[in-house]
Amino acid sequence: MAGKIATRNAYGEALVELAEKYPRLVVLDADLSGATMSKFFAAAHPDRFFDCGIAECDMTGIAAGMAASGLKPFTNTFAIFAAGRAYEQVRNSVAYPRLNVVVVGSHGGVSVGEDGATHQCVEDFALMRDIPGMLVCCPCDGHEMRLAVEALLNYDGPAYLRLERPASDVFTDEIPGYSFELGRGATLRDGRDLSIIANGLMVGMALKAADILAAEGVDARVIDMHTVKPLDEAL
Repeated sequence: MAGKIATRNAYGEALVELAEKYPRLVVLDADLSGATMSKFFAAAHPDRFFDCGIAECDMTGIAAGMAASGLKPFTNTFAIFAAGRAYEQVRNSVAYPRLNVVVVGSHGGVSVGEDGATHQCVEDFALMRDIPGMLVCCPCDGHEMRLAVEALLNYDGPAYLRLERPASDVFTDEIPGYSFELGRGATLRDGRDLSIIANGLMVGMALKAADILAAEGVDARVIDMHTVKPLDEAL
């Protein structure tokens, strides 16, 4: 899977690829499907896609009701709205009753650049991680994102998944011995002198930094800590 792809694009494609295998999957969006890439699912399965408009709190409540009825909802909007505006609904309507909802926050971090400071959500990990029982995950590339989507489809409980806007290199599919498991980090490169721990876009940058360090005689290990919570403390 060489080349570049934004994790949001890989996510949208994964939803479509997995839809037939997981008939309980439903997708909700808050009027941003063209940016979150849930538009792919909307086109392929319009009967299982629900555009809730610019009403993130309502969308979260609807998803909670769907989960209570046995469906597997993925809600979609920008991270600043998923974790910020709808925080109370995620906390009380989804996580408190431990409902099977995946809250998806796209355009996370400062990489959303040109959308401005109001949309550069750096607080989402902190907000979602502090909710009891909430899994928090941020895949590093398109290949890992596809694996994460299926893992979350099989996960029982509330979860937060961060997507990122820019296209980035795909590399995990070419690393010998790589495997993905929620709650367990992956060592992408061994090293004796120091460890660099990262997730999301920063993992690819960490691998490049390790190459630079190697040229200077420093042997750096790189750990992809895609799951922020539960944290792989042993690794």
